[in-house]
Amino acid sequence: MKSESIIFGVAGVCFGLIVGWVLASQPGTGRPVPAASAAASQPAPTPAPATDSQSGGPQARPLDTAQVQALTSEAARNPNDVNARVQLGNMYFDAEQYSDAVKWYQEALKLNPRDVNVSTDLGVSYYYLNEPDQALKQFDESLKIDPKHLKTLLNMGIVRAFGKQDLEGAAQVWQKLVDIAPDSPEGQAAKRALDSMKAAHPGMQPGSSPGA
Repeated sequence: MKSESIIFGVAGVCFGLIVGWVLASQPGTGRPVPAASAAASQPAPTPAPATDSQSGGPQARPLDTAQVQALTSEAARNPNDVNARVQLGNMYFDAEQYSDAVKWYQEALKLNPRDVNVSTDLGVSYYYLNEPDQALKQFDESLKIDPKHLKTLLNMGIVRAFGKQDLEGAAQVWQKLVDIAPDSPEGQAAKRALDSMKAAHPGMQPGSSPGA
């Protein structure tokens, strides 16, 4: 499995600057997903997709309509074809058409509810649709499948921090990730985020109960 990447930056007077690679579980080419920015010194809106210059990565991939049509026909012919549905979800995700990605990921999960990667991709799609609560709920489902799924834990922290402005909750999740796999790319990204949080908020305890 190849990993899709999310680049995120957090800028704020009290929070400092965090820049890290946030690895989602998207099986794809490793293309960065749009950046997300929020000011932590004040209530932050749900991050919107950034421009190519902000993300440092390529723009949304154009949708291959011929391939989409072929895969859609294959899915219609074979209602048990999980792979066609996952591919369609991936293509719409890469094109930043997240509503369509959600549709196909949901269909794939109905056929294979134990696919933790698709479950987490669905959660990331909800996040980009400005539905952080639904994203967190889906990440919970992913962790029921694999409680130590690194990409799920990393993304859960992002949604808590950016979507819910819950810095303590994000710190708790990221600390768990660092404890599980400190040398992994996900663990290193979580550690960078935690270090910046601790520098800005010395009294914050990662093990404390999540705050609103």
